Amino acid sequence: MAKKNLRIFAFGGNEVSPVGLKDPKTGKDLVPDIALQWQRTAQTCKLVADIIEKHPDDLYVMTHGNGPQVGNILLRAEYSRPILPSLPLDICGADSQGAMGYMMSLLASELQMRGIKRVVSALVTQVVVDKNDPDFQSPSKFVGPTYSKEEALERKAKDSWAVKLYKKDAEGKELWRRVVPSPVPTDIVEIDAIEALIGAGIIPITVGGGGIPVSVVEPKAQDGQEVYSCNYGIDFKKAKGKPAQVYSGVEAVIDKDLASALLGNMLLKRAKTRGVDYQVTLTIFTGEDGAKLNYQKPDQQDLRKLTLKEAEEIFNRKPCPFPAGSMGPKIKAAIKFIQDGGHAAYISKTELFDRTLAGTAGTTIVP
Repeated sequence: MAKKNLRIFAFGGNEVSPVGLKDPKTGKDLVPDIALQWQRTAQTCKLVADIIEKHPDDLYVMTHGNGPQVGNILLRAEYSRPILPSLPLDICGADSQGAMGYMMSLLASELQMRGIKRVVSALVTQVVVDKNDPDFQSPSKFVGPTYSKEEALERKAKDSWAVKLYKKDAEGKELWRRVVPSPVPTDIVEIDAIEALIGAGIIPITVGGGGIPVSVVEPKAQDGQEVYSCNYGIDFKKAKGKPAQVYSGVEAVIDKDLASALLGNMLLKRAKTRGVDYQVTLTIFTGEDGAKLNYQKPDQQDLRKLTLKEAEEIFNRKPCPFPAGSMGPKIKAAIKFIQDGGHAAYISKTELFDRTLAGTAGTTIVP
């Protein structure tokens, strides 16, 4: 029996929210409204439908980032601070998963226009992180709007934020931002539901924004019972015995490419235990035609195909040639995916997917 192709498609938050828009009258950056976000999503869904139409027998899972969307949620919370309670990051992630999954489900309508009946289902997904991850001690991920140094330090004192210098503006003024932990994902709570959707021929939209960050709640013995103490004073109690799987949200964000790699590897390993033969690939869609060395320099070099060993060697150079805020996490996730059994990882523009499979565009990393 031939292997079944299972394709994990990881989209950036920019596939729903367009970037680089300018107000034609003022020339200032334009924040895309909901109509523009729907239109951008429709464009993305057309490109995905093109792929599915060309590869109709394959199975698909869609994941997505949520950077622009969570930034907007946090900004709304900032403006409403005098009248509404603030929002923790796990709730922000859950909010964005629901809204973006709803919008990306537009794919089902696009497929119907082509006579392809595939159900698309968004799943609000929790992703487990280790409470002892070093990033909790030294947060690294910038979130939310920029502040002056004085404003940032005031928020640090008042709200116990971790803040860092982000960059300097054109006039040399320091811009500071809040930083939060970005721990490594270790497990996916709803993995059974994801598998059930795939098995039913449904296209899941899952681990949105890297997943809602949660950690395992360890039980404590109390009056002959096991007590699981979660956030906000919520306790669960049961008789002693086999520990329950209880989770509670944490203040963090998870890299969506690492979460997508974890998802692909978990699906592959679990399929093998059932005797199902999947060929699992991870495609990270981005705004660039693959990874490059000496990016935007006269000697820029496209990296079309790399073995795992070659990718590791380049990634581990000092300094790393891939920027930490853009291509670096994508290469890291692709390497992790192949290390843990993935068949191939691609980094490409959505419209260049077939050319990437042919080796004439994008970047391909193989064992």
